[in-house]
Amino acid sequence: MHMSSYSVTRTDTPAIKNAPLVGLAEGNGSFNNLHLAALVLGVPWLVKRILPIVSRGGFKTYIFMVLLLGVPVTVAYWTLMSMYGPRKNTKVQLPGRNIEEYITIHDEELKAKYHGKERIPMQIFYDAYFEGKIDFNGDVLDIMEQRHDWAKMVFTPELFKYVFFNLIPDVLRHERGQDEEQVRDTYDRGDDFYEWFLGPRMVYTSGIVSNLEEEETLEKLQDNKLTVVCEKLDLGPDDRLLDIGCGWGTLCAFAAKNYDCASVTGLTLARNQAKFGNERIQKNGGDPNRHKILCADYRDMPGGKGAYTKIVSLEMAEHVGIRRYQSFLKQIYDLLEDDGVFLLQVAGLRPHWQYEDLIWGLFMNKYIFPGADASCSLGWVVSQVEKAGFEVKNIDVFGVHYSATIWRWYKNWLANKDKVIENYGERWYRIWVFFLAYSVIIARHGGSSVFQLTLHKNLNAYPRILGLPSHNSLHVNPRREIRPVE
Repeated sequence: MHMSSYSVTRTDTPAIKNAPLVGLAEGNGSFNNLHLAALVLGVPWLVKRILPIVSRGGFKTYIFMVLLLGVPVTVAYWTLMSMYGPRKNTKVQLPGRNIEEYITIHDEELKAKYHGKERIPMQIFYDAYFEGKIDFNGDVLDIMEQRHDWAKMVFTPELFKYVFFNLIPDVLRHERGQDEEQVRDTYDRGDDFYEWFLGPRMVYTSGIVSNLEEEETLEKLQDNKLTVVCEKLDLGPDDRLLDIGCGWGTLCAFAAKNYDCASVTGLTLARNQAKFGNERIQKNGGDPNRHKILCADYRDMPGGKGAYTKIVSLEMAEHVGIRRYQSFLKQIYDLLEDDGVFLLQVAGLRPHWQYEDLIWGLFMNKYIFPGADASCSLGWVVSQVEKAGFEVKNIDVFGVHYSATIWRWYKNWLANKDKVIENYGERWYRIWVFFLAYSVIIARHGGSSVFQLTLHKNLNAYPRILGLPSHNSLHVNPRREIRPVE
């Protein structure tokens, strides 16, 4: 179902939160690596020629100037392009209303800077919103849909400060202690905190929509996903399953209950999750001797070579980090039986980004998922798994399904507002309501997505044809009678 207006297709299905027309506006994605490289190399050359002292120097002086001016030139280029680059297209015209129609600024200093038609930088806005200096004039999601009319997606000094002093050092280090501190600080906050938006399934990964004609419950979306994962893995009673980054253990309990796997082992760094997961497994009839959750680092994954017939990791690999991604995948390769299957589900960003995508990604890294720096493009993920020795059997992209999932999380969060504020305070409520609202939008319009890859070892002896029944995308169900050509 759709309606067309201004050459832009609008959806109208109960399955997702459909965007209003203004919510379909494109942002600015103007950037060119060649232009940046020319400036980084050219500006120091020009400065060297102009300044009287350094102009006498040779090549070493020039290299020194490149090192000295490279970062300031890069910062200036990113800042100016984010401020003055054109939108991808202007098919959707922005209303051009005053900022006061969308948000109320309580802070006098901010109010003096941003009023009328002067839009506020998104980073400055959300930091001030978390501190109670700004409020939305209405539903957070509804106002965020119109963000391009009241906010500007520009790089600010605060964002550059975070990149240079937090993000880059974290990417380079990604040590065991760092991972443990970040994961436990995030996921051991309290099971009640997460249940107030995840609901009874306690699954913090994308669900799957199966029906456009109805608003399926969050639980149905997650059950759809759990079933798809288990069917793609072709689980059975002889399987030894490892779930890396198992969260609250719902997939482990689901696999033990419905597929009677010989063994199911879940792995999480969060103590609360491990305790919750083991209780859930036993509550659902699992055998604690065969089906269990371990509180351990992925570097300590139990078992020797070929210990598991099936391995799954749902939206955990982002936390491994770019630096350790290959060692993580090679560790899985060794643990997987030669005829086994590995299902990797990972969140990532589009390569043809807009500045909004990057600003949103930095917000996520700072406030929601610290250390999750391996949220990259699908092409990058494919290159990594192939480099580690895997062959790609199947890829599904779940971005819009994630939007549908997070929309339901958002509504749960709103319904539990009073409980959240009473137990965790106004600031935590504001951070999460902004995160959930914005994520509904970002996932729907492609700024972020989720990729589900079914993989096996790229060996000559792998029995590829036996994977046909579980190659779900090949089982076509036509919507009309198909008549063969005579």
